[in-house]
Amino acid sequence: MKIVVSIKQVPARDSLLRLNPEGTWIQDSDLSFEINEPDAYALEEGLQLKEKHGGEVVVLCAGPARAAQTIREALAKGADRAIHIEEEKLGAFDPLGIARLMSAAMQAEKPDLILTGLQSDDLGYGQTGVILAELLGLPHATIIMQVEKQEGGIRVKRELEDGWFQHVEMPLPALLTIQSGINKLRYATLMGIKKAKTKEVKKLAASDLGVAAAPSFRFERVYLPEKTKRTQIFDGAPKEAAAKLVEKLKFEARVL
Repeated sequence: MKIVVSIKQVPARDSLLRLNPEGTWIQDSDLSFEINEPDAYALEEGLQLKEKHGGEVVVLCAGPARAAQTIREALAKGADRAIHIEEEKLGAFDPLGIARLMSAAMQAEKPDLILTGLQSDDLGYGQTGVILAELLGLPHATIIMQVEKQEGGIRVKRELEDGWFQHVEMPLPALLTIQSGINKLRYATLMGIKKAKTKEVKKLAASDLGVAAAPSFRFERVYLPEKTKRTQIFDGAPKEAAAKLVEKLKFEARVL
């Protein structure tokens, strides 16, 4: 089974974010970067399927030259080889443009299964995977929590709302967008890190793939969230005050 896993490099979750001088996006020159969390779970699922059923895992990443660090991390965890669509101005591509880049880069691969994260931590569109499936003419399913290989296809478990799940049988080839938490992430071993240095990384440019940046939107202004403090006192008997507090936590703060 040949599995292609799409990964993206995003700012580390503990980064201190500052806006660029134009206020159109974050200043990324002094940030540290890591693999997008949902993509990390997609990679882990691909590696586990390879270990069970054989084949190879190919990592596909579109991003600037610094994304090579994230690609090497994926190779160190067990991916067999990688394709790097090297593009410094990836922000000029909307989800359709990114999907077109990935579709063109995948034409020669003919994978049995394509795995992507459900969405990216930085932009959170949740669109690229399903658009890619449409461009490739593949059946697809989203919010996947489990994948089982069957004769002639796969059976997947989709997460729905309110604790409900849906089981779907699909033919191969297919594309799945993976939900975070589907499995336990592995760490790269010392041997894996050494092997990653010798694994193939095929570099492509957007111009090589014949895809031009044609965004259908642009960021006019990005704002950092305002920090505010507010105190509210609940009067009445303790039981009544507790009920009011629970209601606020559920429907306003949305933490319950």
